Order: sequence, then C-alpha cells, then structure tokens
Amino acid sequence: MVDGSYNILYGDKMKKIFDGKKTAKLGSEKNPAVVNLQTKKRLKEVVSIFEKNGWKYTIELEPDKPEDITDLEILLNPSKTMIAEKKVGRNEPCSCGSGKKYKKCCGK
Repeated sequence: MVDGSYNILYGDKMKKIFDGKKTAKLGSEKNPAVVNLQTKKRLKEVVSIFEKNGWKYTIELEPDKPEDITDLEILLNPSKTMIAEKKVGRNEPCSCGSGKKYKKCCGK
C-alpha cells in the first residue's frame, strides 16, 4: 500500500483527515493562544489575564487589523459537559403522579 488514502472510483489522492496525533491543549507550550490586538492599553489588559491564569500566549499588536481574541474567549469560557436526563423505565411509577405504571399511563 502506498502512503495516503486513494479514491478507488476516480483514482485521485484523498485528503487524510485523522493522522493519529493528539492536539495539544490550548494555552500550553505546544499550542499557545494567538491574539491580535489594536492598542497597547488593551495589550496590558490581555497580558495580565494570561499571566494570572498561567496560559502561554502569542500576541500580535496591529492597529490596522481588527481585534481577534477568540482563543482567549475559549480559554475563559470552556465548554460544559452535557449530561443526559435519566429516562423513566416502563415499569416505574409515572412521573405525572397518577400512581399508574409509566407504560399504562403516559408511555403509550
């Protein structure tokens, strides 16, 4: 087998999606947060946030480009783990309070 994946129908080389390597955590030495800022005042504010939390960062100060702090927002607001609600079993009492089994009441 030749390195890479091939599309059998067309004979084209397909783009490899998964390479088996784990990406580094955002804000670490291997994957620092990248932020674009416009003013030195804002630069001091953002640097203090990074230093307080111990995150690694790269800041570009460019007044002519729009501010981009998406990596900082991701670090400050991490996604929450979703927890599924427990389902009512068929033979358990119905949640409506009728006293009947769920399968005979609301489970129809």
